[in-house]
Order: sequence, then C-alpha cells, then structure tokens
Amino acid sequence: MSNVQLGLKENLKQFILLIVVNAFVGGMVGLERSILPQIAEAEFHLAAKTAVLSFIIVFGVVKALTNYFTGALANKLGRKNLLIIGWLFALPVPFILMLSNNWNWIIAANILLGINQGLTWSSTVVMKIDLVGEKSRGLAMGLNEF
Repeated sequence: MSNVQLGLKENLKQFILLIVVNAFVGGMVGLERSILPQIAEAEFHLAAKTAVLSFIIVFGVVKALTNYFTGALANKLGRKNLLIIGWLFALPVPFILMLSNNWNWIIAANILLGINQGLTWSSTVVMKIDLVGEKSRGLAMGLNEF
C-alpha cells in the first residue's frame, strides 16, 4: 500500500478537477439567479424583487440545513458518493425550470438546487482540504472561492 501524500503540488490534478466541479456548481446557481427574475415577471407576473426574495430564501434555508448534515454524511457515505448524490438532486432542476407552469415548481426546483449545493459545494471543499492537508487548508479555501 502506498503512502498518501498531502499537498497542493502532490495532488494538483485532483485539486484542479475539484475546482472545475465547483465552477459547475456555482455556475448553476448563477445561471438560475440571472434568468429567474425575468421569468418571474414575464411568465408568472410576479414582481422581480418578490420572486428573487422567495427563491433565494428557500434556496438558502435548504442549503444551510443540508450543510448541517453534509459533514456526517461525507464520513458515512464517502465524499465521492456524496458528490454524486448531490448532482443527482440537480439533474431535474433545468427540466423543472423549463416546464414549470406555476411559481411553486420554481420553488421546488430551488429546494433541489439547495440540496445539490449543500452536498456538492461542501463535499468538494472538504475534499480539497483533505488533499492539501491541515497546513494548507487556508490556501485550499482561498482557491475554492476563486
């Protein structure tokens, strides 16, 4: 059995892969936040500010609750499995957004997206810290926010 080496240089390929995964995670939320206010006004006749507030609150509460359980789930299920499960929650989101005929479906999509974000973003952060080790975890967190 080989020794595990911690450090950014030693695990650069895996670290870069996790940065790319985080970019997709963040991109999904960014895309939704840029189009939903317009959809709310044009399709559902809701004031953009009301719509933004409703889906951001739901997303934030669900993500916070999911984050609370992510650490324990990561140890129980494994980080990679948790990442995959998180992306499974995101799969229906674009279809729900495209096919929704009332605002409640948009809120439902945001519940799924909040679970996705709580599982995927948090697990990739933990995975990055695992790769670089305790000494460089600040660097890992900084690169995570890039």
